[in-house]
Amino acid sequence: MAKNLMVQGTMSNAGKSIVTAGILRVLKQDGYRVAPFKSQNMALNSYITKDGLEMGRAQVMQAEAAGIDPCVQMNPILLKPTSDVGSQVIVNGVPLKNMPAKEYFKYKKKLIPDILSAYETLDRQYDVIVLEGAGSPAEINLKQDDIVNMGMALVDAPVLLVGDIDRGGVFAQLAGTLMLLEEEERRRVKGLVMNKFRGDKKILEPGLDQLYDICHVPTIGVIPYTRLDIEEEDSLAESLLQTALPDEMDMRLDIAVIRLPHISNFTDLDALARLDGVRVRYADRAEQIQTPDLLILPGTKNTIDDLKWLRRTGLESPILNCARKGIPVLGICGGYQMLGNEIDDSCGAETGEVVPGLGLLPVKTVFSLEKHRTRVKGRICAQSGIWGSVSGCECTGYEIHMGESRICEENAQGFIQLTNQSDLSTRADGCVRENVAGTYLHGIFDEVGFCGRLIETLCRQKGRNSAVSGQMSFWEYKQREYDKLADVIRENMDMEYLYRVMGLA
Repeated sequence: MAKNLMVQGTMSNAGKSIVTAGILRVLKQDGYRVAPFKSQNMALNSYITKDGLEMGRAQVMQAEAAGIDPCVQMNPILLKPTSDVGSQVIVNGVPLKNMPAKEYFKYKKKLIPDILSAYETLDRQYDVIVLEGAGSPAEINLKQDDIVNMGMALVDAPVLLVGDIDRGGVFAQLAGTLMLLEEEERRRVKGLVMNKFRGDKKILEPGLDQLYDICHVPTIGVIPYTRLDIEEEDSLAESLLQTALPDEMDMRLDIAVIRLPHISNFTDLDALARLDGVRVRYADRAEQIQTPDLLILPGTKNTIDDLKWLRRTGLESPILNCARKGIPVLGICGGYQMLGNEIDDSCGAETGEVVPGLGLLPVKTVFSLEKHRTRVKGRICAQSGIWGSVSGCECTGYEIHMGESRICEENAQGFIQLTNQSDLSTRADGCVRENVAGTYLHGIFDEVGFCGRLIETLCRQKGRNSAVSGQMSFWEYKQREYDKLADVIRENMDMEYLYRVMGLA
């Protein structure tokens, strides 16, 4: 049986996912076979595994840090919000149904056998499993039906409790959380971690002593606020706050991304944001769009609602103006569906309506109740104009979408020729018309060939040079960041104590 450790937090975005990834990386470097586990994740950023199953991207990031392939057992339950009060419930990588929150709270304990089965699969394969909680374990109105924080005491894991000192009130966060736990739960907490610390640690130390006197739990780590480029998962991600318009002296490429209310898989943009000379910003107001070098409509969990939002907020007009001016416009997944002529949801997958799209691509999308989930490889079809520079480039990624989009003009052409990695069948994906293109392929920017050629072409149009294609691959870049994270964890956390808590030599 594997040794284990659980990382819980005092609140959402306290840093549980990153601390978990850092611990996994340290253990991997020290020679252990390690895996992440989160029984239930709520996120709109998801991933498709090699066997066509859907899971949350936080555990994918953690699997990368652990040096292993992600599998759905690492995240057996994924909730993808469809509204403020409901989510699509995905169990073992397959959609179960959409449920209002009230219905799911009554139902979720029926999923405990699925959770335990997934954990036991990892338990047989790895030396150490590092579990991640969700939100806070002290939500007293939810504790009775908890299956992700102290409810995972079923696997008897020692717990680290992480607080966010950058937001202030970290002593109250930690002490208050412990106070609201049951006595048996408090005994499980073996260490406290203060995350995102800025300043002189000596000034903090008297408070650490007082905190121990109050809680009788040692603070085993004070993690400094560190600039690391590691994937963020949820709507609190700092990257989504990059909204400022470029000034006249900024010579970087300006890539504007529409920040849709139900934006999903915005991790597609990470490979762009890490490049020298590239600036990725998000726009949710018409005046923020201006004249970027590239405009992207990203994925969304609610295509029709978000399309209506574009119109209601006045964003439709500047998007159309960008296309008319010859600015390259790219839609990914739900963004691609919006660029078409029509979206037909007669089946009731979202709203049950038939609505006109933005009309920039000769495409009609018909929704279905079955979700398309697959990993694919592809090659960009022969193109002209701005997209001609990427003709023949290879790309890899995955598809997650409801329904199908068909080109409805004879002279229009697809964007990518795809090969399904499971059955090797081929088909065309997406559509191109002049400077506007759309695709269902998530992760299209991860390949340095496609990404490099496109960025270099845009740079030439702006009258400057770029050497993107000579930079390290996105995979190598991420591995370097995980190693930096491991260094931060080793330097600022009592790893000897942590090893003893886990029962490791």
